[in-house]
Amino acid sequence: MLLKLALFSSLVASTVSAYNLSVAATGGNASSPLMYGLMFEDINHSGDGGIYAELVQNRAFQGSTEFPSTLDPWKATGDAVLTLQDTQARLSRALPYSVNVAPASANTTGKVGLLNPGWWGIDVKPQKYTGSFWVLGKYTGSFTVSLQSATTNEVFATVEIPSTSVDHKWTQQNYTIVPTKAAPNSNNTFVLEYDASAGPLNFNLISLFPPTYNNRPNGMRPDLMEAMKALNPSFLRMPGGNNIEGDAFHYPWLWNNTIGPLTDRPGRPGTWEYQNTDGLGLVEYLNWCTDLGAEPILAVWSGMYLITNGSTEVLTEAELAPYVHNVLDELEFILGDTNTHNGALRASLGYPEPWALKYVEIGNEDNLWGGEPSYDAYRWNLFFDAIHEKWPDLTLISSTQDQSVAGPGSAWDYHIYTRPDDFVTKFDYWDHVARNHSILQGEYANIQGNIEGGGGTNWSAPRIPWPIWVGAVSESIWTLGIERNGDVMIGASYAPGFQNLNDYQWQPDLVAFTANPAQTVLSTSWYAIKLLSAYRYERTVPVTVTSGDNFGPVYYVAGVSAAGQYTFKVATYNATASVPFNLEFEGVKAGQKGTLTVLSASGPDSGGLSSNVLVGDTLGPQVRYTTVPEGGIDFLVNFMQTLKLVTID
Repeated sequence: MLLKLALFSSLVASTVSAYNLSVAATGGNASSPLMYGLMFEDINHSGDGGIYAELVQNRAFQGSTEFPSTLDPWKATGDAVLTLQDTQARLSRALPYSVNVAPASANTTGKVGLLNPGWWGIDVKPQKYTGSFWVLGKYTGSFTVSLQSATTNEVFATVEIPSTSVDHKWTQQNYTIVPTKAAPNSNNTFVLEYDASAGPLNFNLISLFPPTYNNRPNGMRPDLMEAMKALNPSFLRMPGGNNIEGDAFHYPWLWNNTIGPLTDRPGRPGTWEYQNTDGLGLVEYLNWCTDLGAEPILAVWSGMYLITNGSTEVLTEAELAPYVHNVLDELEFILGDTNTHNGALRASLGYPEPWALKYVEIGNEDNLWGGEPSYDAYRWNLFFDAIHEKWPDLTLISSTQDQSVAGPGSAWDYHIYTRPDDFVTKFDYWDHVARNHSILQGEYANIQGNIEGGGGTNWSAPRIPWPIWVGAVSESIWTLGIERNGDVMIGASYAPGFQNLNDYQWQPDLVAFTANPAQTVLSTSWYAIKLLSAYRYERTVPVTVTSGDNFGPVYYVAGVSAAGQYTFKVATYNATASVPFNLEFEGVKAGQKGTLTVLSASGPDSGGLSSNVLVGDTLGPQVRYTTVPEGGIDFLVNFMQTLKLVTID
């Protein structure tokens, strides 16, 4: 039999008493296998310029009414002139605009072309990069692609690509390029050039990929995927968040615009102030789930636009009908046999076997800004009835954060962004919830510091710039409360997941990054989730308090895994001194070995953008116990600095 004990702490003030607890061997509730997961939306350039590995920014000159097509950040090289054009011969209906590169005059000699700085830099290492670009116009020479320093012009890699281009037709040029050494930093550029004697040529869909996670074409950035994989996630809620909804320009996220060849993806203006390429589309999301071994929780648009901060626009029942049908097509694409129209489309893209899908969320935060009445009146029902009739085994999740709408086997999604004290006071929130529908904790995070007298979020006040230790402890107390109620809770996911430090719209975030993978920062919240997620239950077991208060300043849960392994997790908060504990475990015999793992921070405000966001003790196992005495184990919870895990086998 195996026992594990996790201890969390935070520096706030309260009285402290000794605890004597008895952990039962039987009883309790079944736990969800999906307890800890991920939520993703393209915010903070977390998709384009982030986990989606494409290195070239504005590769296809995609635009919209909201964000018109532009040449930014491309610049001319040699004596060239760049012009954005909608040519009569378009690359595709989805990508009408291209860049015309022309010698500045008839006397121009040498090479001309264009340069791209990437997404605030390009990481250059001695590894194979793959790319392609499309050309319109006849050229019989060679193209040159280079990776070079933006400051010194040092060339780290170059390749000559024999042209196959012809008049009046777009042709694709593929290439690989291998730097001979690593660049000293990520302030590097991509350069594409040709001989000026050829005259003007048009270019489009200019792409460059580094090695991707699991070597998937059109795939993901490895270091950010590895950061997610390390959390042992059981689900990925995607595309998630407000980015599925669209704003006053009426561009919702629709699956059929995000699949197939990149030439067929028009992109869309995201809800977060920049254009999305949709290179990261439905298939890429599902492959992401496969690569992480995570259950997909698919969000679909429910007919509500976020017009301004405080108002929405919703479709009428008649207007919504084609979008309901579009969702049925999406589910057929994911789940349908190859003898169906959309199942055959999936197979034509290289995926003959359906993906596994059990959960679909109808909308996102449809309680926002007056959206709930229409959701309750007809929008939920239109989607629920149509999907449930076709796919009755799917669990459909409502997004209004309560049980105002429901259906057979349905669930609901709850989001909370608040302060540490508020998380702690809500520890038993889920103890009292009705058990008639399961619940997803789709988004949670500590986003502001504590205030005198307590209380929740003030949305008019600034948010903290990054996760802090006291916040991570309070979030852990909140998720321990969720674990205690695993019979009704599907699971929990922190949000948002990523922050590009060069341009972002929201903070704090779980993982911060730049173009340089060496600068990726894992937050205090990331470390707390990693520890908790590594130890899962099949069911909770009762804990009896023989002395000491029930909860506060300690908050705990106990459970047992399918292999008969016991886990006891406890967080301390609001304590002024170390808390003495004595635990007794039914069935744990004297002489069994134990290990104490310590994770520490220098104080409650620890966090930030340093090389290691947690400062203090080394992260890793430190043996403190070798045997368990008869009757249990005695220990002190340090009130100030530590996050601990005791393993007894």
